[in-house]
Amino acid sequence: MTQRSALLRTTFVLALVLLVSGCSSVKGMFKGHKDKNEGKPVAELYNKAHHQMERGSWSNASETFGRLVAQYPYGPYTEQALMEQAYAQYKSGKHEDAISTIDRFIRTYPTHRNIAYFYYLRGLANMARNTVFMARTFKLDTSTRDLDAPQQAYADFNTVATRYPNSRYAGDARQRMVFLRNQFARFELNTGLYYLRRGAWVSAAERATYLLETYPQSESQNDAVALLGEAYTRLGNNQLASDARRVLEQNDPQHPWLAGHWPKYPNRLRRLNPFSADAR
Repeated sequence: MTQRSALLRTTFVLALVLLVSGCSSVKGMFKGHKDKNEGKPVAELYNKAHHQMERGSWSNASETFGRLVAQYPYGPYTEQALMEQAYAQYKSGKHEDAISTIDRFIRTYPTHRNIAYFYYLRGLANMARNTVFMARTFKLDTSTRDLDAPQQAYADFNTVATRYPNSRYAGDARQRMVFLRNQFARFELNTGLYYLRRGAWVSAAERATYLLETYPQSESQNDAVALLGEAYTRLGNNQLASDARRVLEQNDPQHPWLAGHWPKYPNRLRRLNPFSADAR
């Protein structure tokens, strides 16, 4: 065996030894790891999680409540632990986890005295998932639209408002429904503007018509009429364009489109979300 071959072989063997030793060390590390909450009494776990929530340590509280529920799935603390875990997950930004926990609670305790709160909290969690939707309301990307989360939030708030009209959450749920409905209408308006900018006059007119039929009395109603008038003007349909102008003159005589300011007027629609992210 040459000196070079011997050197390569020795290097290979040493590398193999290091690899095996490293694996053994890693195994030892994982073998010694243990959930610090595992095996603790249920009352101790609940008190710990509750104190974590009081300190605003939402993620840690969520994990501790999760350990409690996993370790004592049918104990006297489980019901309350699920309730507080859902809120902790929501506050820590784990909206998918919060929705999963809420769904579990609703299935398990469908007649619970606080069931209205859980539909309301699920609405908040779904509403918090609207970040991408809200961004696209102002920067449209029609190829990747997803309205599932805001529509589910609307459905959750509607459940609170209709099934539990006397609950403390019903009033706020109705206000959030109005807000979401206006967001849906604004999204449709911007879709129509997207078509208009690309010369798709027919599609723009159809989108404006859809908005007016689906979301009557929304904040975007007059803007949709202006979009309709502009689309018909560019299509050369003077009769329908005149009809749209007449309607707009009656309902919003100061609308910028009537003075020929187009398409700058949608910028006035930019408003902040009036709702906080906190459950009540």
